Amino acid sequence: MNCLQPQSTSDLARDACGECAACRRIARGVHPDVLMIEPGDMGSIKIEQVRDAIDRAGYRPFEGRRRVVIIDEADALVDSAQHALLKTLEEPPSASVFILVSSIPDALLATVRSRCPRLRFSALSPGEVTEALMRDHGYTEAEARAAAVDADGSIGRALAAESADLADARAGAQRLLELTARGNDPVRRLEAVKDLASRKSSPAGERDHLAVCLRALASLLRDIGILASGADRRLLGNLDLESQLAPLARDFDGRRSTRAYAAVDRALAALERNASPEVVADSLVLQL
Repeated sequence: MNCLQPQSTSDLARDACGECAACRRIARGVHPDVLMIEPGDMGSIKIEQVRDAIDRAGYRPFEGRRRVVIIDEADALVDSAQHALLKTLEEPPSASVFILVSSIPDALLATVRSRCPRLRFSALSPGEVTEALMRDHGYTEAEARAAAVDADGSIGRALAAESADLADARAGAQRLLELTARGNDPVRRLEAVKDLASRKSSPAGERDHLAVCLRALASLLRDIGILASGADRRLLGNLDLESQLAPLARDFDGRRSTRAYAAVDRALAALERNASPEVVADSLVLQL
């Protein structure tokens, strides 16, 4: 709305350039016509913050086309602050726009929701996250795909993770599946899973590390199930490993991959209940 050089892209009819003076100042949070409201130290947004924003929105923009008020985590608005917003949301000043951002919009009052057109943003696919990490953040393909699998559709979560650890976790999960595909020796299985679970750190660190490995394992099993069923290969989260996963699909047929995926899901739930990482790993590997 306030970009000085708006442009069209292959994905959007109109987009900001991200490079002009206005875009840079908005990104730094110093543009006079873009006001961000966020929860305070107590985790809530008070009525005083909202009243100040409403007062400022009543004036013409200082230099932009629109005065924009962004309320992030809008579900943190106290009830009195939401009531104070109602008239402005119903009849906003002609040169102002209010944007409420929330991952749980149903926590807002129904009267607030009814006054706001709703735009839904779904999680990105693993392929889209991979492409963004490689294009914009210099990831290698292996690092990007490993991070995308664990990111649950969020580029921010992918960037916050250690890509090298994720790549190692995915490689370890792949080795474990290759060993268990045809081998039924419980001793070898228990020996193999030690690399997956062992990490010299605090108990919490070991638990977090195993959780990353288990999520990588679940992603591989999902892809194996896709290959075993002959579904569209574009659904694969680990597309770069297709040639290595295809032979495993012969051993992990639909029923076995489903059973193994359920075992991984139970293992993750056990970790959340603070079960011992070693016990969880040993129990899981005997069920693959």
